[in-house]
Amino acid sequence: MKRLTIRLILPAWISLAILWAFSPAYPQSRSIILSTTTSTQDSGLLDVLIPLFEQQSGNSVKTVAVGTGQALTLAGRGDADVVLAHAPSLEKDFVSQGKLLNRRLVMYNDFIIVGPKDDPAKVRAMKSAAAALRAIEQAKAPFVSRGDKSGTHNMELALWKLAGVAPKAPWYIESGQGMGATLGIANERNGYSITDRATYLALSKNLGLPIFVQGDRVLLNIYSVLEVNPANGPRVNVAGGKAFADFMIAPRTQKIIHGFGVDKFGQSLFVPVAGMKEDELGV
Repeated sequence: MKRLTIRLILPAWISLAILWAFSPAYPQSRSIILSTTTSTQDSGLLDVLIPLFEQQSGNSVKTVAVGTGQALTLAGRGDADVVLAHAPSLEKDFVSQGKLLNRRLVMYNDFIIVGPKDDPAKVRAMKSAAAALRAIEQAKAPFVSRGDKSGTHNMELALWKLAGVAPKAPWYIESGQGMGATLGIANERNGYSITDRATYLALSKNLGLPIFVQGDRVLLNIYSVLEVNPANGPRVNVAGGKAFADFMIAPRTQKIIHGFGVDKFGQSLFVPVAGMKEDELGV
């Protein structure tokens, strides 16, 4: 006796609906977008940390390295999953608006003022960053600013305000670029600039710009990691962003940060501070 086989042909949309209903839930994205600053990229730190995170977590990380203002804006509109930035006042604004969440300190280094070897503004060994900027303005010596609303640019503007100076062209030049490119322009034009120490050390062999001003408390440069509010947009990978943020403050990662740069430069480029607050750093 032959078995009777009946084929039921269903409309395509019904077939898809049945497959969807009886299929397991779609797996969460394993791709994470990190919005961060050019300084963390230029220093080489992310080249060490991201492969380690990807190996440990099974996630892949796409890095978007821009100025801190742009990095925060990207996250604020839901185009990134986690942020690593260094502009505390801007970061706190985004947190107060509810766009970013769970801001946690990761590390710090410092800003320095560098310039041409002949030092036309005579700022060598000055203890006050504000006094050095006043001297640069009085000498009308070239000063190259990032001019890109980054954390470094934000710090620079605060220092000009502290110095009581409104910098102007032609001696004041805005590059509109990242830290590495800005230092390159300052080098070409025999100008002064403000940079984070990590980027400077990473690029110093190609620069003829000695350090003139350092150690002023106002030059402290604090990096924080922030998670992105899922309400910012449907593409936000909440779990992935939190996983990366947790990784940055984990003891093993903090130990790697502490040793980063020692072999090459004889000093650590960053000081890990996970679990601390700004007031404990004297900020």
